[in-house]
Amino acid sequence: MSETAAFLLLMLVAVVAANLPWLTERVLFVRVPATGRKREWIRLLEWGFFYVVVAAIAAGLEYRVTGDLYPQDWEFWVTTLCLFMVFALPGFIWYHDLRHHLRKRGPKKRRAVSGGD
Repeated sequence: MSETAAFLLLMLVAVVAANLPWLTERVLFVRVPATGRKREWIRLLEWGFFYVVVAAIAAGLEYRVTGDLYPQDWEFWVTTLCLFMVFALPGFIWYHDLRHHLRKRGPKKRRAVSGGD
């Protein structure tokens, strides 16, 4: 696998994984909470779990492409965490803002066009 293909695969996986907690009501795709809706702290825990999973995938791809894992300092982890937050923004906006506006709006009602006034 080339470096470019590994990078593109990692970015795709990261974008999908960052948005998953806000796109489903199941906890880790397994069970629905007793209340029927996930609480925000559960969504944040899931988001953190997916960050760790993506970091593990990234380490695996790095080892596969380069044959070595390079040591990283705290700045690297803060930067990747912030990037993961940016990737999660579409799902967060969908869940907390856009979905509610679309539900309020409902289906568009067409007005009858009257002829010749």
